[in-house]
Amino acid sequence: METTKRTLGRSGVEISALGMGCWAIGGPYSDGTSHYGWGDVDDAESIRGVRRALELGVTFFDTASSYGAGHSEVVLGQALGGVRADVVVASKWGYTFDEASRTALGMDDSVPYLRSCLEGSLRRLGTDYVDVYQLHIGDMAIPQALEFIEPLEELVAEGKLRGYGWSTDDPERAAAFAEAGPHCVAVQYDMSVLADRPAMVETSERLGLAGIIRGPLAMGLLSGKYADGRAVAANDIRAMDVPWMTYFQAGAGAPEWVARVERLREIFATGGRTPAQGALAWLWARSETAIPIPGFRSVQQVEQNAGALELGPLSKEEFAAVEDVLAELRGGFAAE
Repeated sequence: METTKRTLGRSGVEISALGMGCWAIGGPYSDGTSHYGWGDVDDAESIRGVRRALELGVTFFDTASSYGAGHSEVVLGQALGGVRADVVVASKWGYTFDEASRTALGMDDSVPYLRSCLEGSLRRLGTDYVDVYQLHIGDMAIPQALEFIEPLEELVAEGKLRGYGWSTDDPERAAAFAEAGPHCVAVQYDMSVLADRPAMVETSERLGLAGIIRGPLAMGLLSGKYADGRAVAANDIRAMDVPWMTYFQAGAGAPEWVARVERLREIFATGGRTPAQGALAWLWARSETAIPIPGFRSVQQVEQNAGALELGPLSKEEFAAVEDVLAELRGGFAAE
């Protein structure tokens, strides 16, 4: 297998083994109480980052209609410009927002919103089709989610979509969507070396789905830069007090997780990789369906993440060494 390439599930479309996640470049947005962005961004730097990714061989970009209340799609569309036909763009629907005020307005799980949300995405991206449109509501009941299959297939027939998927961490939901949808090509789920998802990996491999991996760097913790106790900005989602924010506490890396990252750093360094590159290489070694989509806010981050492509997956020996450390760490969790 060409280590720098992946097949986009059942579509047969070839893309880079690494994608760029475009949540952070959407910039700040909130519902008046909680922040859902990753802090302030420089749009010009974001555009340079997308274009640098293209230069380094990245051909896959993942965003969502709601990121930055639509701003992520606007920036990505501007950056791609005349090369749209050479890349694969994934977006998502399911959450509403006000673009002008950058305000998150909540969920809309209705079938009519699918089409109206897509029209907004097409306008912001400056394109007439999206390659992969993903249901963004991960815990929707399966019967309700399956109501989207027919309208999604209609949008494929109209040429507005090439394929679709579901962003969910539940293998039963992913399987039901894929089995019902002829043009379902992907499932997006959270996974990293700190949080393996064997059932999701099995589902994507068994059903021929691309595994679009969000959170491949554990919300940035696996970059190693939070080992010094630094905190994120107050308008960063990682500073929010929400139950699922386990890797960060009060905006800083949670000490027990930082310690585990430091243990893994030693293993990753043996291959000449940075901690982030090692974390991405572990995912490629974990499954040939895995397409990690680390986020970025700077050209430097793009260059580091894209640099993992040249180094490729961990070798069998390196992967085994990481697994040994992980087994030891899991034992530590059990003891605690």
